[in-house]
Amino acid sequence: MSVNLAYLAPLAVLLPILGAAVAFTLVRHPRAQRTVSVSVLSLTLLLECFLLASSWDGGTTAVRLGHWFPPFGIVMVVDAFSSLMLVVSSAVSLCVLLYASAQGASESGYDGPVSIFHPSYLILIAGVSNAFLSGDLFNLYVGFEILLTASYVLMTLGGTEARIRAGVTYVVVSVVSSLLFLIAIGMIYAATGTVNMADLAVKLAQLDPGIQTLLHVMLLVAFGIKAAVFPLSFWLPDSYPTAPAPVTAVFAGLLTKVGVYAMVRTETLLFPGDTLNQPLMVVALLTMVVGILGAVAQNDIKRLLSFTLVSHIGYMVFGLALSSTAGLGAAVFYVAHHITIQTSLFLVAGLVELRAGSSSLDRLGGLGKLSPLLAVLFFIPAMNLAGIPPFSGFLGKLGLLQAGVAQGTVLAVILVVGGVFASLLTLLAIARVWNRAFWRTTDDAEDPEPELLTTGAAARRLMPRGMVAPTAALVVLGVALTVFAGPLFGLADRSAAQMLDRSSYIHAVLGPDVAVPPLEAPPSSAESPATDSPSADTSGGAR
Repeated sequence: MSVNLAYLAPLAVLLPILGAAVAFTLVRHPRAQRTVSVSVLSLTLLLECFLLASSWDGGTTAVRLGHWFPPFGIVMVVDAFSSLMLVVSSAVSLCVLLYASAQGASESGYDGPVSIFHPSYLILIAGVSNAFLSGDLFNLYVGFEILLTASYVLMTLGGTEARIRAGVTYVVVSVVSSLLFLIAIGMIYAATGTVNMADLAVKLAQLDPGIQTLLHVMLLVAFGIKAAVFPLSFWLPDSYPTAPAPVTAVFAGLLTKVGVYAMVRTETLLFPGDTLNQPLMVVALLTMVVGILGAVAQNDIKRLLSFTLVSHIGYMVFGLALSSTAGLGAAVFYVAHHITIQTSLFLVAGLVELRAGSSSLDRLGGLGKLSPLLAVLFFIPAMNLAGIPPFSGFLGKLGLLQAGVAQGTVLAVILVVGGVFASLLTLLAIARVWNRAFWRTTDDAEDPEPELLTTGAAARRLMPRGMVAPTAALVVLGVALTVFAGPLFGLADRSAAQMLDRSSYIHAVLGPDVAVPPLEAPPSSAESPATDSPSADTSGGAR
């Protein structure tokens, strides 16, 4: 990456903050607010595309803010993984913003004040971007707090009793996880005298193994709550479905993935090796299975999707726990896939609720005949989520399963079986939604909504084009992940090899003369066929 381009990386955080400030001054001009928000987020996405292009071949660049050299100053690090996450998150966020803007301008009305929504939404995006770029633990904590503060406002838009009650649970859980994270940061600083992650990668290796394990577990618990892994996921299915549809969509797509990103970054950089891989595998298995069992039991589309969200976090933890280039590369690919697909499904759920007046499966029926476009918009990402060939969901899961088989341990094989089981139950849950909401007739519904009987021009007005178009764009983006799966898997493999190697990250931040601590044990040499890509030659010495 060129030096000038590297210095543009902080703009990914600064632009949304400035946009939020401008949007807040336009509280009496909703149309101007929407224009500012969309323009700022579009410009941010364009910038992040340049960052991704610059880091596509595996380059890592550190940007030292204020010319303070680490470990004293704030550092932002741009590599293949962080830039990919920035692009996917901003693309998804832009579609959700367009959806929300159309909902606010429609006759059906958006039940939250627009003057609050747009500044809060841009602050949320700034926090997400800051977390992805952060090169030290405290700045990562700041990123979490920025996005969580904005999410408190967004979750309670409208001030209904259900949203306030869910918001209280969400706030309490978030504060507890943030407190654990802050305590862990304090303990790490007390033990090492630094919070810079590259510096910690060197100094943590010098600590007593017992202290390392304690710090390791504390960070995993804090990030596990934010990522909603079992048994720390109890709060999510009750919190997300009560928020407005666009808010639920962006939460489902991004917030838990920031927790997953933090887990991946700290596990590979600060605590390399297989110290806690077996507990992580158990957690991944339980997250996949318990989450999808909860989804099968649900009778509401948004709650069902919330449980599938929890379940599929387990696939990402599965890839991380394998500690191989193949497993981690498949996990990186699956994160990008899941952000896109899960968000699009929640937007479709919002359209279903808008069109039919309910998201309860007991009250839905005949939507396939009443709105064929809505049926298509649901069917494509639903099949993708379930892992039906040849969609990206199938390719990501296949990469994870191949990596698990290649590792060959008993626990890895059990995880492979659990992953197949969870995927089949995902298909069952999705098929249940399709059968009851879209396939059966209205007369077969237990208590059909009156809106289901509406036809003609009135029916078309219930789905504004401004809401349908961003949803369709996300569905197309999900299909594009399948079409361009080869290059994306190559990028994911290079990203995984880069993270497992650690040297490029440490040298980019601290300089080329810093010695990278060796790993305690050599990595598994087994690789899955999913790594048969141009990046395979660079992954052999990853660990």
